[in-house]
Amino acid sequence: MILDFDGLLDAVRDLPVQTAAIAAAGSDVVIEGAKAALDANVARPILFGDAKVIADLAPKAGLDLSAVEVQDVPDEIAATAAAVAAVRDGRAQILVKGHVHTDDFLRCVLDAERGLRAGVLMSHVFILEARSLARLLFVTDGAMNIAPDLEQKARIILNAVYLARAFGIEEPKVGALAAVEVVNPKMPVTIDAAALAGMETRGQFPFCIVDGPFALDNAVSQEAARIKGLSGSVAGLCDILLAPDIEAGNILAKTFAFLGGGRVAGLLVGASAPVVLTSRADSAEARLCSVAAAVLTAGMSRDGRLRISKLRY
Repeated sequence: MILDFDGLLDAVRDLPVQTAAIAAAGSDVVIEGAKAALDANVARPILFGDAKVIADLAPKAGLDLSAVEVQDVPDEIAATAAAVAAVRDGRAQILVKGHVHTDDFLRCVLDAERGLRAGVLMSHVFILEARSLARLLFVTDGAMNIAPDLEQKARIILNAVYLARAFGIEEPKVGALAAVEVVNPKMPVTIDAAALAGMETRGQFPFCIVDGPFALDNAVSQEAARIKGLSGSVAGLCDILLAPDIEAGNILAKTFAFLGGGRVAGLLVGASAPVVLTSRADSAEARLCSVAAAVLTAGMSRDGRLRISKLRY
């Protein structure tokens, strides 16, 4: 089991080096992230963007451009489309978001004809290196699905379970987050959480244990769960935190990074290839860890499925 990002980097060094198509590579932190991935022998970058800007930035980051491929596509959206095409055509195995707005990036990824759709719901997972817990936490979905309904939440859980299993967690514990740990009819999020827990007890989720609702404290702290009288195998021990909506997931992950100083990676799961979806403000280290997570999942097949009855009349 991989417990921190140092362990992640160690694990991927034994895997084949993947080619990463970096969309809109014209910023200093993106170039620094590409250099970090190259130096760590995690991935070979192809830089899509304004070649002149990349050439100006590379010396500052210490990146030798003779060691990487540069595709001159000055427009950010066109550069993203070109990077997506490289992954779709097999010239690269991983897509990496550079200095381009998330909406524009996702529009290229989701394009019905030229994107990376794979027939399943795509969702984002933040990976938090929770040193106080001596393990990783997977937070979903804080970057893609805005206000998921019950079925979408179930599919988001399955994506996160797939990713957590790639990190060696055979049976991830999933906590559906809310503001409270009891079902309150005036708080629809708690009803969704209870329904998801009920679905798991009926065998509708493979490879995981789902419970909720949980407030954040009793999702990750056994002592908090004990004080509040919560029992079961998930309380206080969650590996995956299902956020009720995009705001909660995004704020949770960025609070951890920017106020708590924790290391965070981010990955889009459910596309036909691994997609690194980081913020434009993320550090080179966050980009390196995100690429490493993508390498870990590259070429892995998905098994298991969500069991949801489709009524026919």
